[in-house]
Amino acid sequence: MAGTIDTMTSPLKAAPQWTLTAVPCGSPDARTLARALHQEQLATYGTADDPGATQNAEFDAPNGPFLVARLGDGPALACGGWRTLNTSAAEIKRIYVAPPARGRGLGRRILVALEQDVLGRGPTEVLLETGIRGDLSRSPPVRDHRPPRSRNRERSSPANAG
Repeated sequence: MAGTIDTMTSPLKAAPQWTLTAVPCGSPDARTLARALHQEQLATYGTADDPGATQNAEFDAPNGPFLVARLGDGPALACGGWRTLNTSAAEIKRIYVAPPARGRGLGRRILVALEQDVLGRGPTEVLLETGIRGDLSRSPPVRDHRPPRSRNRERSSPANAG
Protein backbone atom coordinates (compact mmCIF):
# COMPACT_ATOMS: atom_id res chain seq x y z
CA MET A 1 0.00 0.00 0.00
CA ALA A 2 1.29 3.41 -0.93
CA GLY A 3 1.96 5.80 1.94
CA THR A 4 2.18 3.23 4.72
CA ILE A 5 5.18 2.79 6.97
CA ASP A 6 6.53 -0.68 7.46
CA THR A 7 7.51 -0.55 11.12
CA MET A 8 9.24 -3.88 10.91
CA THR A 9 11.82 -2.67 8.41
CA SER A 10 11.81 1.07 9.23
CA PRO A 11 11.90 1.41 13.01
CA LEU A 12 11.28 4.84 14.42
CA LYS A 13 14.45 6.49 15.66
CA ALA A 14 14.42 7.34 19.33
CA ALA A 15 15.51 10.80 20.38
CA PRO A 16 19.08 10.84 21.68
CA GLN A 17 19.45 10.81 25.45
CA TRP A 18 21.70 12.87 27.71
CA THR A 19 24.48 10.84 29.27
CA LEU A 20 26.73 11.70 32.20
CA THR A 21 30.18 10.14 32.11
CA ALA A 22 33.02 10.33 34.61
CA VAL A 23 36.19 11.49 32.84
CA PRO A 24 39.65 12.56 33.99
CA CYS A 25 39.62 16.25 34.87
CA GLY A 26 42.52 16.72 32.45
CA SER A 27 40.68 15.16 29.50
CA PRO A 28 40.15 17.33 26.40
CA ASP A 29 36.37 17.56 27.02
CA ALA A 30 36.82 18.54 30.66
CA ARG A 31 39.50 21.13 29.83
CA THR A 32 37.41 22.67 27.03
CA LEU A 33 34.34 23.04 29.27
CA ALA A 34 36.39 24.33 32.24
CA ARG A 35 37.97 26.99 29.99
CA ALA A 36 34.52 28.02 28.72
CA LEU A 37 33.28 28.33 32.31
CA HIS A 38 36.38 30.36 33.22
CA GLN A 39 35.82 32.77 30.32
CA GLU A 40 32.15 33.20 31.24
CA GLN A 41 33.03 33.87 34.89
CA LEU A 42 35.64 36.45 33.86
CA ALA A 43 33.08 38.20 31.64
CA THR A 44 30.42 38.12 34.39
CA TYR A 45 32.44 38.85 37.53
CA GLY A 46 35.77 40.20 36.32
CA THR A 47 37.58 37.45 38.25
CA ALA A 48 37.55 33.65 38.37
CA ASP A 49 39.55 30.70 39.64
CA ASP A 50 41.99 29.56 36.97
CA PRO A 51 41.12 25.93 36.18
CA GLY A 52 44.76 25.34 35.27
CA ALA A 53 45.74 26.03 38.89
CA THR A 54 43.79 22.98 40.11
CA GLN A 55 45.56 19.65 40.18
CA ASN A 56 43.61 17.24 37.97
CA ALA A 57 44.04 14.50 40.59
CA GLU A 58 41.74 16.45 42.94
CA PHE A 59 38.84 15.14 40.84
CA ASP A 60 40.11 11.58 40.47
CA ALA A 61 38.94 8.67 42.64
CA PRO A 62 38.80 8.43 45.54
CA ASN A 63 38.73 12.25 45.84
CA GLY A 64 35.64 12.63 43.67
CA PRO A 65 34.60 12.37 40.01
CA PHE A 66 34.46 14.89 37.20
CA LEU A 67 31.40 14.42 34.97
CA VAL A 68 30.69 15.52 31.41
CA ALA A 69 27.29 15.42 29.75
CA ARG A 70 26.56 14.94 26.10
CA LEU A 71 23.46 14.42 23.99
CA GLY A 72 23.75 11.09 22.23
CA ASP A 73 27.17 10.83 20.63
CA GLY A 74 27.50 14.61 20.27
CA PRO A 75 30.09 16.87 21.86
CA ALA A 76 30.37 17.37 25.61
CA LEU A 77 28.11 20.30 26.53
CA ALA A 78 28.14 20.36 30.33
CA CYS A 79 30.31 19.39 33.26
CA GLY A 80 30.80 19.37 37.00
CA GLY A 81 32.80 17.63 39.65
CA TRP A 82 33.34 17.24 43.34
CA ARG A 83 36.54 16.99 45.30
CA THR A 84 37.45 16.09 48.85
CA LEU A 85 38.25 19.06 51.08
CA ASN A 86 38.97 17.05 54.24
CA THR A 87 37.77 13.85 55.91
CA SER A 88 34.27 15.24 56.52
CA ALA A 89 33.72 17.73 53.67
CA ALA A 90 33.52 17.79 49.88
CA GLU A 91 33.21 20.69 47.45
CA ILE A 92 31.18 20.72 44.24
CA LYS A 93 32.99 22.67 41.53
CA ARG A 94 32.81 23.70 37.90
CA ILE A 95 29.17 23.06 37.14
CA TYR A 96 28.82 24.50 33.67
CA VAL A 97 26.32 24.11 30.84
CA ALA A 98 27.20 25.45 27.40
CA PRO A 99 24.70 28.05 26.11
CA PRO A 100 23.10 25.77 23.45
CA ALA A 101 22.21 23.19 26.12
CA ARG A 102 20.81 25.55 28.77
CA GLY A 103 17.21 25.55 29.94
CA ARG A 104 16.85 21.75 29.94
CA GLY A 105 17.63 21.05 33.61
CA LEU A 106 21.06 19.69 32.78
CA GLY A 107 22.89 21.69 35.47
CA ARG A 108 20.46 20.38 38.08
CA ARG A 109 20.91 16.84 36.79
CA ILE A 110 24.70 17.15 37.18
CA LEU A 111 24.31 18.65 40.67
CA VAL A 112 22.01 15.80 41.78
CA ALA A 113 24.38 13.15 40.36
CA LEU A 114 27.33 14.72 42.18
CA GLU A 115 25.42 15.02 45.45
CA GLN A 116 24.28 11.40 45.24
CA ASP A 117 27.86 10.30 44.59
CA VAL A 118 29.12 12.24 47.62
CA LEU A 119 26.52 10.55 49.85
CA GLY A 120 28.17 7.16 49.40
CA ARG A 121 31.74 8.37 49.95
CA GLY A 122 31.83 9.53 53.57
CA PRO A 123 31.74 13.35 53.63
CA THR A 124 28.96 14.70 55.84
CA GLU A 125 29.19 18.27 54.55
CA VAL A 126 29.11 19.55 50.97
CA LEU A 127 30.12 23.04 49.88
CA LEU A 128 28.70 24.55 46.71
CA GLU A 129 29.78 28.07 45.83
CA THR A 130 27.67 29.93 43.32
CA GLY A 131 28.04 33.42 41.94
CA ILE A 132 25.24 35.80 42.76
CA ARG A 133 24.56 36.17 39.03
CA GLY A 134 24.75 32.47 38.19
CA ASP A 135 21.81 30.26 37.21
CA LEU A 136 22.36 27.81 40.08
CA SER A 137 22.16 30.59 42.65
CA ARG A 138 18.71 31.55 41.37
CA SER A 139 17.25 28.05 41.23
CA PRO A 140 15.59 26.37 44.21
CA PRO A 141 17.76 23.93 46.13
CA VAL A 142 17.55 20.21 45.47
CA ARG A 143 16.52 19.44 49.03
CA ASP A 144 15.54 15.81 48.65
CA HIS A 145 19.01 14.84 47.39
CA ARG A 146 21.29 16.90 49.59
CA PRO A 147 23.50 15.30 52.25
CA PRO A 148 22.47 16.06 55.83
CA ARG A 149 24.77 19.10 56.13
CA SER A 150 24.99 20.72 52.72
CA ARG A 151 25.86 24.40 52.34
CA ASN A 152 25.55 26.79 49.45
CA ARG A 153 27.86 29.80 49.75
CA GLU A 154 27.43 32.63 47.28
CA ARG A 155 30.38 34.60 45.99
CA SER A 156 29.43 38.24 45.89
CA SER A 157 32.86 39.75 45.38
CA PRO A 158 36.50 38.75 44.85
CA ALA A 159 37.01 39.22 48.61
CA ASN A 160 34.69 36.25 49.21
CA ALA A 161 36.41 34.14 46.56
CA GLY A 162 38.47 32.27 49.20
